[in-house]
Amino acid sequence: MRLDIVSLFPAICAGALSESIIGRAWKNGLVEINLTDLRDFTHDARRTVDDTPYGGGAGMVLRPEPLFECINSLLTDDTHVVLMTPQGQPFKQQTAARLAQKKHLILVCGHYEGVDERARQCLMQEEISLGDYVLTNGAIAAVVVADAVIRLLPGVLGSPESPQEESFGKAPLLEYPQYTRPVDFQGLKVPEILLSGNHQKIAAWREEQRLIRTVARRPDLLHKQFEHRENGEKDEHN
Repeated sequence: MRLDIVSLFPAICAGALSESIIGRAWKNGLVEINLTDLRDFTHDARRTVDDTPYGGGAGMVLRPEPLFECINSLLTDDTHVVLMTPQGQPFKQQTAARLAQKKHLILVCGHYEGVDERARQCLMQEEISLGDYVLTNGAIAAVVVADAVIRLLPGVLGSPESPQEESFGKAPLLEYPQYTRPVDFQGLKVPEILLSGNHQKIAAWREEQRLIRTVARRPDLLHKQFEHRENGEKDEHN
């Protein structure tokens, strides 16, 4: 995959993406990451990328000219352009899995009061939000999306089963509890079943724990799965 991030603060992205698993994937060529400063596509001495909004109001808006010039310079036949904005669709694990199938992904980092509507309409194919809150700039959000997507690429994680077993993986359930050495820590012991060596019973225990944890913490996930199955059954009978 080729990943381009367009931002006013590419150093934020560089610092986060050059570390740990994602950093190794980048270094080893499992993903090509390009960080582009939007100010490089301005043509005045002050490198101006924003201006006041027509109609009045607080804050500044990213101008269309540098956005059009920048994104058009990055386009390929396989490009998918995503705008990071609080107005976008909520980012989910399913979204990350879908984006991981793209050959070329451009993440555009919103800033100030957002981008000129003409740039949004003409350039962006998708808009994503991390949640119902506002960050100081979209570079932080882009790093989160990039991390979630890159870790799903072939060879990035040590085990191909890892994404399936963790929260929001193959089933809409949270991950089961994890334990490591020592067996007994200050009187708190690892469950005996995990020490039994019986993989079938361990798997059953983990599935049970996933369900218990999901019911306690995120019952909405179970409701969504039930609705999905119900709709699927209706489709089969139609």
